[in-house]
Amino acid sequence: MPKVVITHEVADIDRWLAGKAERAEAITRVGSNVTDHVALDGSKRVAITADVHDLAALQAMLTSPPPDVAAKMAEHGVVPPVVAYVQK
Repeated sequence: MPKVVITHEVADIDRWLAGKAERAEAITRVGSNVTDHVALDGSKRVAITADVHDLAALQAMLTSPPPDVAAKMAEHGVVPPVVAYVQK
């Protein structure tokens, strides 16, 4: 199962961190071991790492999020673009 890193900016770090459980729930549809990271420089850049068992489903979810995921992304202040990196 490859490790994936997802990066993007957020409107507010504290608001984004408060949504951790909901974010992990959405990502566990395609993976496990979801971990949040914030930029050390104090910017509004964040990353999520996860072990993903279905890369195609993850890519589809990020490219065209289902309505419930899109609503949570907006609620949590996710600022596009969302970029995913896969372990090779």
